[in-house]
Amino acid sequence: MTGAHFSSVSFPLIDTKNEEEFRQMEAQLGAHTMRSHGYAVAKTHLHDWIILLLLVFIEIMLYLIYPFYRFVGKDMMSDLKYPLKSNTVPVWAVPMLAVVLPIVIFLVVYIRRRDIYDLHHAVLGLLFSILVTAVITDAIKDAVGRPRPDFFWRCFPDGKDVYDKLGDVICHGDESVIKEGHKSFPSGHTSWSFAGLGFLSLYLAGKLKAFDRKGHVAKLCIIFLPLLAASLVGISRVDDYWHHWTDVFAGGLIGLVVATFCYLQFFPPPYHHEGWGPYAYFRTLEETRGMTQAPNAQNGNQAQLAQLTEAQVENQEGQSHHGCMGLTLTGNGNPTSTLEDELESGRR
Repeated sequence: MTGAHFSSVSFPLIDTKNEEEFRQMEAQLGAHTMRSHGYAVAKTHLHDWIILLLLVFIEIMLYLIYPFYRFVGKDMMSDLKYPLKSNTVPVWAVPMLAVVLPIVIFLVVYIRRRDIYDLHHAVLGLLFSILVTAVITDAIKDAVGRPRPDFFWRCFPDGKDVYDKLGDVICHGDESVIKEGHKSFPSGHTSWSFAGLGFLSLYLAGKLKAFDRKGHVAKLCIIFLPLLAASLVGISRVDDYWHHWTDVFAGGLIGLVVATFCYLQFFPPPYHHEGWGPYAYFRTLEETRGMTQAPNAQNGNQAQLAQLTEAQVENQEGQSHHGCMGLTLTGNGNPTSTLEDELESGRR
């Protein structure tokens, strides 16, 4: 009877229970705002913000130091005589695309959902993605010291090339321009763009539930837009002769890989059924449920204990009066042994 009742009643309610839980999660999104939980969330991740400041300091140092001045011979100049042009995408535009634009979108999502965990972790993950990528990129730039495609005109602005007895160049151009000419590999514009816009693409994929198996291709078009913008930034670096195509490829790969790792540090994968929210939100939700379910579970245990005690008392009362015609069960509960003892005592 119990098994039949469980199979006929409990299993049809599983889908309904999941739907109710999802509605509860959606309803509790507005319970964690910047005003109510902002300071607590930031304080919890204080060490992460300190590490971000350390990364900023490291990045400044990497930018200031001189890169490795690789040997550049006369026979190598045939691939380094491209014209010296200005940037199609200025340096200041890269942080606007890779940092400011994603943060604006994060704020729009926060205004709609009022989830400080989502906003905080999105901004923190984005900044980690940008700064880790920047440190890796500039460290490789300084270590490799690859000349840019326009290195000839940086080194010899008047077009008159000079070499030492070993065949290495003797540059007489502007020192800062020459220094920048040894930072071709990998592309910083491209790595920054893919670090920021790649993170944004993953964020949008999770929020739009792009991999919910419902076949809405329009969602994919939206999440591909940031990647397309990052790709165009990389292409502009080749068109401006500031980078070789291998520099751009390596920069894009570095930025995208770092963005993926940083995103998965705070959010489930976009294809996960909980990919629309950060890990911290679901962890807080489970803790809240545990606090509300604990008193109910305690009351239920007390009720079961009371029922068990009553059953034991009834069982003991039933076992104490199982004798026949006033004969009480003793020892192992066998009435025959009691009669035999009485007969033996009569004989004596």
